[in-house]
Amino acid sequence: MNINDIRQAIEAEIVEGTEDSGIEILSACGADLMSDVMAFVKDQVLLLTGLINVQVIRTAMLMDIQAVCFVRGKSPSPEMISLAKENGIVLLRTKLPMFLACGKLYEAGVRQGGVRKID
Repeated sequence: MNINDIRQAIEAEIVEGTEDSGIEILSACGADLMSDVMAFVKDQVLLLTGLINVQVIRTAMLMDIQAVCFVRGKSPSPEMISLAKENGIVLLRTKLPMFLACGKLYEAGVRQGGVRKID
């Protein structure tokens, strides 16, 4: 699934300036604790979180996560957007709660694998 398919499935919008249609999403991880992301994410995934601080982007960088979606209508700060742009991380935001967003992604076929860049 590409980013636009993901966006439609979870009624999200892409944060301006962080677009990248060359990413295919095969798996997702919903977490607000970045320590859980670091402990349990083995493959590259779409990270869904309600946490709004720069540590989310730093964790994504560390774990080679190329797409992050903020749930519950939350929006990233300008600092987060800038850091994501510098590191090629796509940012999305949805008004859905994490549980529903994860469920909709599962229904849409995001179940296993990882995130990979399509060249």
